[in-house]
Amino acid sequence: MPTLRHHGTVAVLDLGDGENRFSPEFLTEMNTHLDTVVAAGAQALVTTATGPVYSHGLDLEWLAANGDQAADYVAAVHTLLARVLTLPMPTAAAIEGHTFGAGAMLALAHDYRVMRADRGLFCFPEAELRIPFTNGMAALIQAKVPPKTAIAAMTTARRFDATEAAALDLVDATAEGAVLDTALAWVTPLGGKDQPTMTAIKSVMFEGVLTALRGKN
Repeated sequence: MPTLRHHGTVAVLDLGDGENRFSPEFLTEMNTHLDTVVAAGAQALVTTATGPVYSHGLDLEWLAANGDQAADYVAAVHTLLARVLTLPMPTAAAIEGHTFGAGAMLALAHDYRVMRADRGLFCFPEAELRIPFTNGMAALIQAKVPPKTAIAAMTTARRFDATEAAALDLVDATAEGAVLDTALAWVTPLGGKDQPTMTAIKSVMFEGVLTALRGKN
């Protein structure tokens, strides 16, 4: 389960040391921690993970066993993505390892992404899994990466290492091991802006994405 700590004025939200899939409990914990981050007035947020996986995304096992709750579940995932996209402070994903599917979407919802150079793959496996992207998920990806990258990532299910992910603008930078330190150094100087203004700016920048994420599919 996610845990929250602080590094000076920067909140560090650790997704966990497992596959960090988006179970209903995981989503609840994430939102609770984000409530704390905002209420405490953190000047920036970095998310990371303890183990070799940043996040494997949707909890497909739970979803298969609870198909009658699929619509509410997807809506909850959309809500988390929209919330991270518009958080009132600079945000960075320190990607310590594999990030797949909705986990990769969560990373893209941050302002910046740093990926460990020697470990991990960045992948949207939906084409292989026969799971179409929702309108909201597609809109988020397409708003964050160039069109050629969206095609390469969304239609092929290719697994990109850090160098490839950086070349395609899926991530902003790579780091040799010290991913969290790199992300902290990136966002710490950017903090201190007025929070309502930051949310307003991001909401305007990504108005189309937010409309799609808050829609019915």
